[in-house]
Amino acid sequence: MKVFNLKCEHGHPFEGWFKDHAAFETQQAQGLLSCPVCDSRAVEKTLSAPRLNLLGASDEPSVLKPAAEVTPAEPGQAVMASAGAASPSLAAAIQLVREMLAASEDVGDRFAEEARAMHTNDIPARPIHGQTDFETAQELAEEGIPVVAIPFGKLLKTPLQ
Repeated sequence: MKVFNLKCEHGHPFEGWFKDHAAFETQQAQGLLSCPVCDSRAVEKTLSAPRLNLLGASDEPSVLKPAAEVTPAEPGQAVMASAGAASPSLAAAIQLVREMLAASEDVGDRFAEEARAMHTNDIPARPIHGQTDFETAQELAEEGIPVVAIPFGKLLKTPLQ
């Protein structure tokens, strides 16, 4: 089993577990790897320190413990693994975003039009969420309309561990 430190084009770090280096290369070439935070398919390996389990280096033998039980949707799929204090922070952030989404109306692809109409007082203001492309989100911000990108992608649809 090979564990690689990976990151997407937006700099989100995560781990990928693969049968061997060839499995990583094959999945990357086929576009099967994606960032668990933003779903970007532009994924690359980053530098990582090797882990050496040296029996006899201490009085007690080393024991490998998994960071979390992971069941990827597809064999060899890259999975996100958080270590230590990062995991509760990520879980709290995801829970906060889920609560915000539950308390707002999903306007889907009409997000930009609805936000502009509320900004110009053509319709009553209310909490909304939806989808728009990066360029349109930048235009909204330049027009003085507050927009917050939610980078969690698929994580919002899965249970928190």
